[in-house]
Amino acid sequence: MKSQRQNPFTIIIGAGHCGLAMAHELAVKGEEFVVLEAGQTPGNSWSSRWESLELFTPAEHDGLPGKRFPAARGTFPTARAVSEYLRTYAASFQLPIQTSTTARRLEVGLGGVFRVQTDRGLFEAGRVVVATGVHQVPRIPPLSTQISADAMQLHSSEYRNPAQIPDGPVAVVGFGTSGAQIACELAPSHRVTISGRPTSHVPEAFIRYGPALYWLLVHRLLTRSTPAGRKVAQRIHHRGAPLIRVSTQDVAAAGVAAVGRIEAVRDGVMLTQDGIPVEASTIIWATGYHPDYSWIDGLGTDENGYPFHRRGVSTEFPGLGFLGIPFQYGLASGIIGGAGRDARHLARRLDPAPAVANKMGFVPDAEGTANG
Repeated sequence: MKSQRQNPFTIIIGAGHCGLAMAHELAVKGEEFVVLEAGQTPGNSWSSRWESLELFTPAEHDGLPGKRFPAARGTFPTARAVSEYLRTYAASFQLPIQTSTTARRLEVGLGGVFRVQTDRGLFEAGRVVVATGVHQVPRIPPLSTQISADAMQLHSSEYRNPAQIPDGPVAVVGFGTSGAQIACELAPSHRVTISGRPTSHVPEAFIRYGPALYWLLVHRLLTRSTPAGRKVAQRIHHRGAPLIRVSTQDVAAAGVAAVGRIEAVRDGVMLTQDGIPVEASTIIWATGYHPDYSWIDGLGTDENGYPFHRRGVSTEFPGLGFLGIPFQYGLASGIIGGAGRDARHLARRLDPAPAVANKMGFVPDAEGTANG
């Protein structure tokens, strides 16, 4: 396709729930913007999750700005329902989304103008919001290459349903929420082992029967503005998110055998830290993801691979913002219901580079917030 130069004021990269929340905030302000989405539809990534996946948060807290989630209170929407909701959301507000457009490179040009190289041409803007989240590169331990070729290996992102898994014992590596849920789902049809140290647990009864208190905790109390929130943020970055809607007791009741962390491979067979062999014909790596911002020229990242920012506003490049970073501001930053708060903050605080602001007539308001 012939390259075309396009110049909206703001480019949003990613039309998942974070990108759509940001698009809504800019639309309300009457600003010019475009959303670039690699998939064929908004919310495309949700359509590729495993079939039985449900959100951790009740439907009443799963809406984006301006449109509630169309499900009964106290129910937990499926990934498929979320995908449909996001498509409907984008259409309802007639958001300018260019689908099947993959951002390949982001660079800052003269005067602070951002250039986004895509497979559909070049886009330039005074501001860019990277709303791709951090689930870019599946994390699979290097020792996986030493495992016998007879074993089928897949990452949890590739798992769809039990029928996909051949007969024989299954080892789920990673005792987070995804690993525990997949292990329980496979237990009726397979002999399943789960390895790793489980994280802390948020009881489902607390979420189901005390949704208002749960939301107060994750959305208002556990933020970077509170001592408790900062402590939880550190714990999550180092140990992982808590088990939600599934517990170690649920895993044991399902008949899943729990073992320690996988530390080595001998003769093609995985060994735990205690030297226990874990034989499996299928191995599912529920080991999370690596964030990937390598396509952004000159961007620095911290020890976790996340960009340097304050509530999503880059501390390196004026006009560059991020959404979907774990605990970006609070624990709710990682779920659909928290996207609106982070997007509103960016819409108010993400100023372009001074040279771009002057050229485009961008003037801060009395509090220094964006007033485009």
